Amino acid sequence: MVGAGAAGMMCAGGLAEAGHAVTVIEKNDRPGRKLFITGKGRCNLTNDCDVRTFLDNVVTNPKFLNSAIYGFTPADCMAFFESLGVRLKVERGNRVFPVSDKSNDVVKALEKYALRSGATFVYGERALSVEVKDGNVAALSTDKGIYPCDAIVLATGGATYPATGSTGDGYDIARRLGHTVKKPSPALVPLIADGVDGLQGLSLRNVGVSVFARGREAGREFGEMLFTHNGVSGPAILTLSSKTGEYCDEKGNYGNGAYVSVDLKPALDEATLDARVLREISLAPKADVKNTLCSLMPRSLVPKVLAQCGFDGGVKNCELSKKQRETLVSTVKDLRFPLISKDKMDFGIITRGGVDVAEINPKDMSSKKTGGLYIVGELLDVDALTGGFNLQIAFSTAKAVVRAFL
Repeated sequence: MVGAGAAGMMCAGGLAEAGHAVTVIEKNDRPGRKLFITGKGRCNLTNDCDVRTFLDNVVTNPKFLNSAIYGFTPADCMAFFESLGVRLKVERGNRVFPVSDKSNDVVKALEKYALRSGATFVYGERALSVEVKDGNVAALSTDKGIYPCDAIVLATGGATYPATGSTGDGYDIARRLGHTVKKPSPALVPLIADGVDGLQGLSLRNVGVSVFARGREAGREFGEMLFTHNGVSGPAILTLSSKTGEYCDEKGNYGNGAYVSVDLKPALDEATLDARVLREISLAPKADVKNTLCSLMPRSLVPKVLAQCGFDGGVKNCELSKKQRETLVSTVKDLRFPLISKDKMDFGIITRGGVDVAEINPKDMSSKKTGGLYIVGELLDVDALTGGFNLQIAFSTAKAVVRAFL
């Protein structure tokens, strides 16, 4: 077993529990480094939904996961962790967290499960390559030695959050074994955009957010977003970054003309919003428009709205023409920020791309290229939206391997 993350520990525990000799090679000094920081340290470990809904939230290659997810469902996952003593709770969006709100409880439970089952962990050792003999794996070479074996599970994770050890080692090993690796790129990642100066730290709730690229609306979400020092983030934006990845070039750039559109009042159509603006204006006809707008939006957004409208906020409410008012209403419903690209790999929650699933058997995650080789979790070219779906993929693909050895 290469990697002591979510998939690696789940797989190691299951295989050892079935009576197999399992050694886990992990280059970090402890297990679950990336798992520890997921869900802002709370660990959103799955989503309490049915399988069909789950697969609807998989962005890349959902059909490949059919067997794995049906074999170990979100309900199975919740029951499994409860059996390990991790009490769970379900929050907004059916997101499942430990009651303690501590990801370390999940990490420790998985580690204890694997150790109790009989797995051995070797820390501080980096896997380098796999020796193959007669078409089957024969040994794993590390920077400190060689481990003879008749099966290897690659569970090294993707290439995001490299500080946790996810530096793409598994991709290199898979390539040398003949596998095709779809170019890794960050998914569920903030977006870099222009025009956000002065907005850093501003959070907007219950807004509509769209990404427009290549002359069309590439994706739309409703929910929460956050302005950063160089762009936008938050749940709605992270989801859009995954849904619109196909509109980026290999460097993650969206291209000229792309933009993020924010509907500050999604619950109101333009006619209703116009009536509200008229009411605000009539209440203070001598007030400046820029001050009246503060009743409709956070103060820091007012200059952005006025700049897009193209008129001075110092104009009095009573001086606002009908055309200007219509422009104001349409801008509140469509506030635009020129979109540049996805943020760097360091800031992606998960990785888009990976080992081509056409080269992997979906029932047991075995390689079609090399006998005795199994590839699981984020190394595969599968990714999903936020809400616990990606960790469930890690657990389900790991369990698929376990079932093959029962």
